[in-house]
Amino acid sequence: QTQFIFHSLQAKMSRPVQARRLEGIDKNIWVEFVKLAATYSKVNLGQGFPDFPAPDFLREALARALSGGNHMLHQYTRAFGHPPLVKVLAQFFEKLLGRDLDPMTNVMVTVGAYQALFCCFQALVDEGDEVIIIEPFFDCYEPMVKMAGGTPVFVPLRLNPPKDGKLMSSADWQLDPAELASKFSERTKAIVLNSPNNPLGKVFSRGELGLIAELCVKHDVLCISDEVYEWLVYDGKQHIRIASLPGMWERTVIIGSAGKTFSATGWKVGWVVGPDRLLQHLRTVHQNSVYHCATIAQEAVAQGFQRELMLYGKPESYFVQLPKELQQKRDWLVQSLDGVGMKPIIPEGTYFLVADISPFKSDVPDVPNSDEPYDSRFAKWMVKNKGLAAIPLSAFYSEAHKNNYTNFIRFCFAKEEATLKAASDILQKWKQEKTSS
Repeated sequence: QTQFIFHSLQAKMSRPVQARRLEGIDKNIWVEFVKLAATYSKVNLGQGFPDFPAPDFLREALARALSGGNHMLHQYTRAFGHPPLVKVLAQFFEKLLGRDLDPMTNVMVTVGAYQALFCCFQALVDEGDEVIIIEPFFDCYEPMVKMAGGTPVFVPLRLNPPKDGKLMSSADWQLDPAELASKFSERTKAIVLNSPNNPLGKVFSRGELGLIAELCVKHDVLCISDEVYEWLVYDGKQHIRIASLPGMWERTVIIGSAGKTFSATGWKVGWVVGPDRLLQHLRTVHQNSVYHCATIAQEAVAQGFQRELMLYGKPESYFVQLPKELQQKRDWLVQSLDGVGMKPIIPEGTYFLVADISPFKSDVPDVPNSDEPYDSRFAKWMVKNKGLAAIPLSAFYSEAHKNNYTNFIRFCFAKEEATLKAASDILQKWKQEKTSS
């Protein structure tokens, strides 16, 4: 009797436990590198979060919401977004897009931009649909497309380095118009656009966005526009919203993040803005997954936006001040990296800067026939031996193209001056060791 029960238990347990949609997407670069940084790093320029405080006005808004008399801020609010927040977001985006918006149907609040992306892919992508992803890309796009049953189709930004010996810029990474056009077919459901782009910091120009818009309209394709770094653009560059181009509002979902907008990544407040014909389907996914986002954080973010709406375009606006501060930090890190021989690619936007590590190859020899891209081994060696954490650029490429860009690593410069100085000291010491050996 006991033997029979044991055998039937064994038989039952031989069935696969996980859903097929999870096959091949279980690895995650952040799990591995966050653990390495926590174990070895003295200075972490890996993950994209500031180590400086969120602005006073935002923290004060949270404190007021927390300790004020409105006890309902501790309870559920409207599932698709706290009314004060969706109202002020609608007002803000009306200004940015030049069109009337209904806060109840054109805006939805999500648990960070991450859940906004998940809602987009689950709501809009079907089995067999193709989704165009521009490489290098924020790494969750690919597994999220696959989980929805879609097929990712990759098109690379190609590097055209300057001939005059100048430092490279993220603008030197460009789409090939013919190559991009060749990826659109009757199976294409959507294209994912990330401008300003993580990891390169590229801000797509009006011409490039016009090309993407033309192809979307021609092939009746949706655009999932990840614009979390919309306020973080430098050198007088302008962030252009693809939804404002002809024919694009009706087919575009704009994704934003209070984490990046207000330097409070742990609050996990994001949003989507778009036409009701698309957002109604995102609402269905939202109500059947997380259902609701933290009321108190939404209230504080709403107050932050109300302040910014009053100060829009004025020097004291946080959206004007933050990019100025970050541009100085970027320039400082550019000088530090250039000074030791790593070749930085100057980003036009975002928190991130990619650097060419070719001059340091003698420190970390290549392993012939290794499956692991060189930049990944370099980044692991660097954090273990030098205490400096960064992320390999190959992590932002598909499996097929990982080995095409293995001489670059990504640094985050949204850090305190002391953190950036500590990174610079590590690099200087490393350079001296190389010179004397």
